Amino acid sequence: MELFRISKTIHFMQYAVLLNIISLVTFSISVFFIFHKGFNLSTEFTGGSIIEASYSGEKILQLDDIKSSLLNIPHMEHTQVQYLGSSKEIIIKLPNLENFSLETTTFNILNELQKYDHSFNINKTEFIGPQVGEKLLQDMLISLIMLVIGIIFYLSIRFELIIAAAVVMANLHDVIIILGFFAFFQWEFSLSVLAGTLAALGYSVNESVIVMDRVRENYLKYTGPKNIRNIRNIINISITQTISRTIITHGSTQFMVLSILLFGGATLHYFAIALTIGIWFGIYSSIFVSSSLALLMRFGKKALYAEPRD
Repeated sequence: MELFRISKTIHFMQYAVLLNIISLVTFSISVFFIFHKGFNLSTEFTGGSIIEASYSGEKILQLDDIKSSLLNIPHMEHTQVQYLGSSKEIIIKLPNLENFSLETTTFNILNELQKYDHSFNINKTEFIGPQVGEKLLQDMLISLIMLVIGIIFYLSIRFELIIAAAVVMANLHDVIIILGFFAFFQWEFSLSVLAGTLAALGYSVNESVIVMDRVRENYLKYTGPKNIRNIRNIINISITQTISRTIITHGSTQFMVLSILLFGGATLHYFAIALTIGIWFGIYSSIFVSSSLALLMRFGKKALYAEPRD
């Protein structure tokens, strides 16, 4: 689908070297912060306690006020408070603490909540052990590895090996940068953020496949003796031809993600941030990183760089 068409070829590859240097620097910085600072893992990974509460009062619930009131209880500095389903229900996440008594803490929390509104009740308490959190972390790594293996397998069948390698490296570049943002800013890394990261990876792969499929199509179309014999021009033509689709699909997706970011509440906040970073870097990597890597690895070497026969 095209709402507009660009008739003049845009020379994207003219800026590929500069932008890939920036990519390499950004990628290296992301790797550094991932290993140096690590992630601010949520209680789903580290273990802890979850308390669900609700109230029936008419007062409009303010999460900041709830957090402030809970600070009256010792060791509540790292407590997380979020809406659960509606503005009448909240979930309180507590990290693992030494000499921690869930029963006593729940009683103290209920007292503070009822000072805010007397209709507050505790609906559910749940303890997540560190072993469960460690198992979730292992499952996260396994799921990411399996996804990458599946992508490599799919791309190796659909394209030649050079294109498959270029697309995989470009999309891993996106994932590492998303993780680098979360490590640098120490945003909470939860299961929803993991889901957003994997969704961004799949989204980026889809865009790369669209671009590379057009590159392959034009490669077969323009590599005759009297046609374009420069792979750089073929890539520029291919990206220009797909840029309308890119703008439409990414723009509409970003509007949806922006609505989640603005109105989805604290539970979906970092999920939307992960998707936003993934969408924009997915556009960038599909246009510059995967294409220039294929160019660097001399995609179509035999047909495009051989001397024409008389």
